[in-house]
Parts: sequence; structure tokens; C-alpha cells
Amino acid sequence: QVQLVESGGGLVQPGGSLRLSCAASRSLFRINVMGWYRQAPGKERELVATITSGGSTNYADSVKGRFTISRDNAKNTVYLQMNSLKPEDTAVYYCNADTASTYWGQGTQVTVSS
Repeated sequence: QVQLVESGGGLVQPGGSLRLSCAASRSLFRINVMGWYRQAPGKERELVATITSGGSTNYADSVKGRFTISRDNAKNTVYLQMNSLKPEDTAVYYCNADTASTYWGQGTQVTVSS
């Protein structure tokens, strides 16, 4: 099993930045893909960004150029740097680990509002 603990959410004004962290209970080298997803009220959960064990990244079109996913293998932690935040980025953000099974964190709320 993999336990995932997210942190770093909060309230930020439009144009601001936040960095989310996801600490995994297992070495990232043993996890095929780590990702961030989000779910806004009344909407389905959607992919935000992923990073493979080899370091390849993938982003949703809506966040390209604004969000950056990265990993610190020594800390078993994946980050999501979010810049130029917009109100439509408001959602609960979930960390995901894809191995032989799929694991989810508990989620962290991000609210972008003036």
C-alpha cells in the first residue's frame, strides 16, 4: 500500500501562487506515475499533471505554462507549483499514485478569490 499526504492548499488571490506537496510512504522509484488531480464543486475529477518515475511530465491544457510538477526522490515527495492562479483553479486537489494499484490522498482545498 501507499499512503499519500497532501499539504499546501489555502486561499490565494487571482494571480497569486501556491505550492502543493504530496508525501508518499514509499520510494518514488517504486511508483510508476505520480499525479495531481482536482475536483471543483459539481464537476468531475480531472487530471492536472503527472510525472513518471523517469521524470517525464504531462499537463492539462488548462494549466500548461502556469503549473509545474516536480519530485524530490530523497524526500519521497511530489510538488505542484501553481502560478498565475485563476478563480477557475478553485478545487480540491488530490495526489495520486499509480502502481499495481491506484492510491489517492485525502485532498487539499485551493481557493482562488479576491
